[in-house]
Amino acid sequence: MTPFGARLRALRAVRGLTLKRMAADLSLSPAYLSALEHGRRGRPTPVLVKMICAYFDIIWDEAEELERLAALSHPRIVIDTAGLSPAHTELANRLAAGIADLDREAVARLLESLKETEAGAESA
Repeated sequence: MTPFGARLRALRAVRGLTLKRMAADLSLSPAYLSALEHGRRGRPTPVLVKMICAYFDIIWDEAEELERLAALSHPRIVIDTAGLSPAHTELANRLAAGIADLDREAVARLLESLKETEAGAESA
């Protein structure tokens, strides 16, 4: 499941909506919506994210958060390390090979480290 898929499922659950009902309301197939929620489809288009925001009456910060989650929710990513150091390439390859074996705590530590790095780069 992707971050976007998890949030979408939570939004549906809070409002008591079935996947079939939401799909019909948005003129989507239930299979597509299910695949989106479970991370078997790529990230949603910006148009679809806006449709979902309108559907749930999501505005401002919550809409920005949903857009951010959508951007972070491509289940099959490619990491281009061309022009980077050999260590960068090794890291990308080791992460790709071992990501399924990481436990929740290890994933949380890696994410926190990356978020700290991003925050430091933004403030510089």
